[in-house]
Amino acid sequence: MVSPKYHRVEFGSTLVRALHGPTTTDPYEEHMTVNTQPVADRPDPRAFGLPVVEQDQIPDELRSLVAGVRSLVEAVADTEADPATLAEVDETVRALTDRIATGPRQVGTMVRRTMADGTDELGTITNIVAGPTNPAAPPLELERVEGGVQGTVTLSTTYQGPPGLVHGGWIAALLDQAVGSASGVETSPGLTAKLEVNYRNPTPLFTPLEVTGKVVRTERRKVYVSGWIRANGQVTAEAEALMIRVPMEEG
Repeated sequence: MVSPKYHRVEFGSTLVRALHGPTTTDPYEEHMTVNTQPVADRPDPRAFGLPVVEQDQIPDELRSLVAGVRSLVEAVADTEADPATLAEVDETVRALTDRIATGPRQVGTMVRRTMADGTDELGTITNIVAGPTNPAAPPLELERVEGGVQGTVTLSTTYQGPPGLVHGGWIAALLDQAVGSASGVETSPGLTAKLEVNYRNPTPLFTPLEVTGKVVRTERRKVYVSGWIRANGQVTAEAEALMIRVPMEEG
């Protein structure tokens, strides 16, 4: 469970502080979206010193490389290759790393993705769950549904906790991404103030996981969101979250 006193996030020279409030619990079976009118004028990250990359401008070669490195990580995690082979691959990987390390992107670089229904979503380009340039991301790609978002992802042994099962921390991360995205597209961008996860059943590896986040209601800056994960039609985890919409003012 994530329940710090407050969050502090730097947007260029802007400091945003989001205070917390109480949460409510709503079962995923009975879901209703209340008073969640999308904000027409969303803040432009560039006004706060954050670069924005359009997702369709990411080179295909980089996308291919990201997928290849993700596969490499999976292979390394499960390999039983002999020491000579490991040493040879290690040398090659180090050389390739030196070749590509031309300097990091600016911290906070954002990517804008257009969902299937035309909704624009902003997120950090290296987001650990959904970042298109991050090989550590599964990746989870969410699409707009009534009241929120939904997507499917399959996790390998690099996300393993107990034998054959997804690590609980990654389950929480998937749910956090879903509730945050739902809040963002249904209202406006915000931060997770509270996330309560109920692990109802084991979440298996190598199985398509349906991840959903839906807004329940709003109270001024507070956005109450429910999320859940299904595997083979069965709910394996659910979450109740409180998001705080952040007032992004220049200064």
